[in-house]
Amino acid sequence: MKKTTNQLIPSRAAKRANFDVETIYPILDEALFCTISYAMNNKPYSIPTSFVRYGDKIYIHGSVGSHFIRELDKGIPVCITVMLTDALVVAKSALSHSVNYRSVVIFATGEKVEDEKGKLESFEWLMDKIVPGSWNYLRPITESEIRRTAVLAFNLAEASAKIREGMPNDEAEDKLLPIWSGIIPLQTSRLQPIADEMSQQIPLPDHLSHIGNS
Repeated sequence: MKKTTNQLIPSRAAKRANFDVETIYPILDEALFCTISYAMNNKPYSIPTSFVRYGDKIYIHGSVGSHFIRELDKGIPVCITVMLTDALVVAKSALSHSVNYRSVVIFATGEKVEDEKGKLESFEWLMDKIVPGSWNYLRPITESEIRRTAVLAFNLAEASAKIREGMPNDEAEDKLLPIWSGIIPLQTSRLQPIADEMSQQIPLPDHLSHIGNS
């Protein structure tokens, strides 16, 4: 039996909505960044940031002095969005063009991670997502860095995914027109690492050596 999140029915393209964690979690695990939106003093704010999922929560990090982090730490409601684009959908008419995508929308409130062990674990989860295999290679995080960095967790109980895939949905009267239609696949990939000035003579570590070679 599939595990699902609480169902919040989207107002548009509801047939594409999915509440199974088997659909939601892989999208969150592939995406490197999310956008967190909230309202304060009757003004909207929307902040992009890196994140990592572990279990049924996602985690973000930021400076303890960050205005953004301090606001979310108050437990205000937020909307978190993630989108992966897989292809441009080229139809026979302009208004039938579309995008193949996988997206997740989460409604949640932030929960501050207070204990040092929990914070360190979240740092490792995020680091090994952004640059896999790097955690044990890097200089260990200091006590001061831990104190200066806040970690917020957001529960995935109210999350939903939407997916669009496949070819264009041309109008019936357009299908036989002599106009090319189809998809243009898109791909995001890590390219060959480039050393900074101080690392020119340092061998590329094993966890980076395969990047950009495929």
